[in-house]
Order: sequence, then structure tokens, then C-alpha cells
Amino acid sequence: MTIQEFEEHSSAFLKYLGTERNLSKHTLRAYGSDLRHFILFWHDQLSLDDQKHLEIKQVLERYLVSLYYKKINKQTIARKYSCFSSFSAFLKKRGITLHLSLKRPRIDKKLPIYLSVDEIFHVLDNVPDHELPSKSPIRDKAIFELLYATGIRCAELVSIRFQDIDMDNKTVRIRGKGDKERIVLFGDKAKKKVKEYISKERLPMTSHEETLFVNQRNKPFTTRTIQRIFEMFRKVLKVDKHITPHKIRHSFATHLLNQGTDLRIVQELLGHATVSSTEKYTHVSLEDLAKMCNEIHPITAMIKKQRS
Repeated sequence: MTIQEFEEHSSAFLKYLGTERNLSKHTLRAYGSDLRHFILFWHDQLSLDDQKHLEIKQVLERYLVSLYYKKINKQTIARKYSCFSSFSAFLKKRGITLHLSLKRPRIDKKLPIYLSVDEIFHVLDNVPDHELPSKSPIRDKAIFELLYATGIRCAELVSIRFQDIDMDNKTVRIRGKGDKERIVLFGDKAKKKVKEYISKERLPMTSHEETLFVNQRNKPFTTRTIQRIFEMFRKVLKVDKHITPHKIRHSFATHLLNQGTDLRIVQELLGHATVSSTEKYTHVSLEDLAKMCNEIHPITAMIKKQRS
């Protein structure tokens, strides 16, 4: 296969992922970037003789080895492996077999970082709207309230339209990864703040297809804009802790499990395809439980009393 043929198949592959597999825009961007970087490697890092005579399998092996020498992090390399594995399966459907034997690097699992209930309530309840360094503090708090109330992803939040939200039943229809729909719930606090935002700060709605959260020019938000809003919230936290929309999602899941919510229910609310994706939060909950037991257990109390 020549470089030109690879580029043609790459383009068809990305279209296939977007139309038939309904992968998220984020995944499509990442896979597109992976394929472009490989093509650049093929163009720039190999001699003309190698470009002509090496099989694509050999080129790919050299490319992957080069990533290790560049000390690219394991998560990025693992994603590239996934990209090329999917691409190989796509080519096989077209009658082209690459005979790849890719083995993803082992990734150390990290426990999700989250905010405590007190830290979240401090921002939402103790910091007055006028003290937030924002031109639209009610809107920004409504975003925070809805993210924490539902546990939805940042990309899902910016896609919410007026027609998706049911204020009476306090539900939102969400289009998640792979364009899968699910219904999430929110409480009275989030409802009150969202309604306040609509009545006091948002420009009047002209169509139910408009997105709920918009900037001051009535344009839909990007995920990067939401991230900046949470960088602003970091300034009013009592502790110096990095805060992102995804950490609010982690907090939502962890707090629910700490309150005894069934793992399968949390999986459904988060929109995880498998329960294994949700299980990482149980480790955090167990850590919290162990810490609590260590602080309040009678033996611990006795030891503290003896030492004092």
C-alpha cells in the first residue's frame, strides 16, 4: 500500500466512524490526528527507498517504536494502538489484511480526583453571585449546579437544547457517546438556578432548538469555554485544588456511591457502556470508608486518648 492509498483509506475510515459508528467528535479528532501523524512520519522520517519498499506493517512498527523513544505518555500511545487496530479491522472489510499484532501498553489505573461535598456546597451556596469574577455569574452557577446534579459530560452539557429539558419533571434528554440517548435527572436547586439564569441573564429564546447555555452574543458554548468557567470557580475555593467539569462528574458519581446508590444506577446516569467503567468510583468510596473508619473506630479513639 502506498502513502496515497493509505490517505484515501484513512479518509474513508474517518467517514465510516462518524456516520456508521457514530463516534464522538472528540474521538474523531483524536483518530484523525493519529492518522495524520503517522502519514507525516511516513513522509518525513523514512528514506525514499524505505517509502517504496517497506510494507505498511513495517512502517507502522517503526512509527510505534519511535513513540516510545519520544517518551510519549502511555495513554496517548494506547489510544494510537486503538486507532490502528480499528483501522486494520476496517481495511479487512475492504479485503486488505495488514496482519498487525498490536499489544497495547499497560496503563496504570488512576483513581478519579473529586471535590468533597463541603467544597462544592461552599462554591454553590456560600459564595454570593456578585462575588464571582464573571459577567454572568447566575449562568455560570447554573452550569455548575446542572453538571453536579446530573453528572453529565462537558460535551453533553453544551449540546443541551431547550427542547431537551423538562422543567416540570426535572429531566434532561442527553445525547452521549456514539449518539446514544439517555434521560438524566436533576433536583430543585439546579431547577431554580437554571430558571433564574433563563429569566435574568439569557437572551430571549426564539426556538426550542436553541442550546440552553449561550454566551453574551447568543452563541452556543464550546467545551473549552466551560473549562474556563471552572478555572474561574477555582479562584473562590477555600483550598488550592484544580477544578474541571470532569472532576464534577467524578464528584457526582463518588458522592452517590458514598450515599449507598446502586452501582448499576450510577452507570446508567453516567452513560457508561459497561459497569467496569463505573467501578473505578467504588475504589474511591472504599478509600473514604476506610478513612472514616480509621477516624471513628473505638480502637483508634482509644489510642488517641492514650497518646494524649
